[in-house]
Amino acid sequence: MQNGFKTRHFIILTVRWLGDKKDYEFLEHTADAYIAAYGEDLAEAFEHAAVAMFDVMTEVEKVSSKVDDSVEVEGEDEYSLLYSWLEALLIKSETKRMLYSKFRILHIGKSAKGLKLEARIWGERFNPKKHLQKVGVKAVTYHRMEVVKEPGKVMLKFILDI
Repeated sequence: MQNGFKTRHFIILTVRWLGDKKDYEFLEHTADAYIAAYGEDLAEAFEHAAVAMFDVMTEVEKVSSKVDDSVEVEGEDEYSLLYSWLEALLIKSETKRMLYSKFRILHIGKSAKGLKLEARIWGERFNPKKHLQKVGVKAVTYHRMEVVKEPGKVMLKFILDI
């Protein structure tokens, strides 16, 4: 509450298209960022989910691929793997003051804990003169998380606490 008025955050509904395919879109939600990410397979949908998360924070098209890094996460199932993936990226961004714009999932496979993801990520250090600050992402949530798989397409839905 600010000056006696309730404040609400609204995310503008946008869709990012790659050729004739939809990468991700922001869904209507009054308090947080609700995202649907798409791909031909789970790996591509995870890549688009990562781009969407950083698009909540900044204009990803202005983030150069200067720094190359790797990410490995595990989860019991596809839901916890998605959570772990986005959380690892968020932590890496916060602790290293980095923004990322390019993601390549190298492998998603079985592990002792369930599933393991290995990826390469590219980005650059945050520069306030270059990178517009939209809203900060506080956390990834399981609330309303979905993983929908059909032949030749995957849709992920998730909410980011902003």
